[in-house]
Amino acid sequence: MDAAFKAELEEMGMDVDTTVNRFMGNEGLYLKFLNKFQNDQSVANIQQYITDQNAEEAFKSAHTLKGVAANLGLDPIAQHASDIVELLRGKNQFSEVDTDKLNSVNAELNTIYDALMKVLAAHQ
Repeated sequence: MDAAFKAELEEMGMDVDTTVNRFMGNEGLYLKFLNKFQNDQSVANIQQYITDQNAEEAFKSAHTLKGVAANLGLDPIAQHASDIVELLRGKNQFSEVDTDKLNSVNAELNTIYDALMKVLAAHQ
């Protein structure tokens, strides 16, 4: 991994060193999984389920994203996904959800996700 790419990820709040260590120091393997993350549909699914007012499926997608992002050291994405999970936890009806807060957190998630996708695309 070149220094500029690593610096871009770190400036976004990604925990590159810890995560590479989690991959037993294998940067190539880490990069392989980062590139696979570009195909993950969790962010798009969260957006769709929020639009559809499907709290249960939005919760599941956010929970999945939280785990995947955390394992890849994508801390800001994992945190926003976690915030969405907590906003939706135990909510059976979308009317029970603080939609203003949910929409705000989801917008922040999409902003950092889009920025990450641009960085990943630029370094393939």
